[in-house]
Amino acid sequence: MTINALFAAAHFIAVFGIVATIFFEWMTISPTPSYIEARRLQLCDRWYGLSAVVILVVGFARVFHFEKGKEFYFANPFFHAKLGLFVLIGLLSIYPTVRFIKWGAQTKQGLPPVVTQHEYKTIKALLSVQLVLLIGMAFCASFMARGIGM
Repeated sequence: MTINALFAAAHFIAVFGIVATIFFEWMTISPTPSYIEARRLQLCDRWYGLSAVVILVVGFARVFHFEKGKEFYFANPFFHAKLGLFVLIGLLSIYPTVRFIKWGAQTKQGLPPVVTQHEYKTIKALLSVQLVLLIGMAFCASFMARGIGM
């Protein structure tokens, strides 16, 4: 049972990592980010990716080897909704991640990135949507864990 608790804790910590990094990016992004802000966003986005990988690996380990068993999860519509939201959040994160990576040419020279108004508005909107979808994932996780919808 201790291993179940350790996997659950790892899953929750990774979830908190996702929430924290998206919120940090949302709070930090600006129309004219400084060099320091840009570097923080780039580093934060790496932690975001790492957290996402941990969520997937640990989450699927929990589904197939721990907790209630794959039959419970695969029969649960909220499990599918939660996974769908996770995929959607991941897809929405592609544009900001690509932009942060492209800033690397400027930040490697110690310069702040040049951000167009469109780029700023798009990144801010995508991060906002991701935050809202994370709330939806929390509801799905809660309903799923209680077997609602089965």
